[in-house]
Amino acid sequence: MKHRGVTIWLTGLSGAGKTTITQALEKELRSRGCEKLEVLDGDIVRQNLTKGLGFSKEDRDTNIRRIGFVAHLLTRNGVIVLVSAISPYREVREEVGQKIGDFVEVFVNAPLSICEERDVKGLYKKARAGEIQKFTGIDDPYEPPNNPTVECRTDLESLDESVGKIVTKLESLGYISN
Repeated sequence: MKHRGVTIWLTGLSGAGKTTITQALEKELRSRGCEKLEVLDGDIVRQNLTKGLGFSKEDRDTNIRRIGFVAHLLTRNGVIVLVSAISPYREVREEVGQKIGDFVEVFVNAPLSICEERDVKGLYKKARAGEIQKFTGIDDPYEPPNNPTVECRTDLESLDESVGKIVTKLESLGYISN
């Protein structure tokens, strides 16, 4: 399959469905013959590339800029990059998107109440109990994109519908062929 390098940046609250969509999107793109594809998952990046950073605004911004730097290197070399990261601050996402250029922002949108219901890691419960400070969506802000390229409403649509929306947009933008 012919494709161009692009970063597909999935942003949203913890529990919104970013990782689930990323995994399904990766599977779909690979089934279509996209071999030059890499996934940068926020949790895995924090364990390796940005280990030692905390959760202050400055550290979060540094984390996103580092992920963006790696995504940019891969994108300019013809790789489809799937980034799954909360990336709570709009200004830094926009900065990274401008630097990368070939950038598709996907807002994985689910209400906070739904994200809390899906809380498989128990993070919201700990944040509500005061055991975790500066938790995005509870006592630290999440700034949704003003104009995302794609919005996936994971409380209202199926996983297949969300993945289909992203694939359709990538086709219409000429990043992948249909």
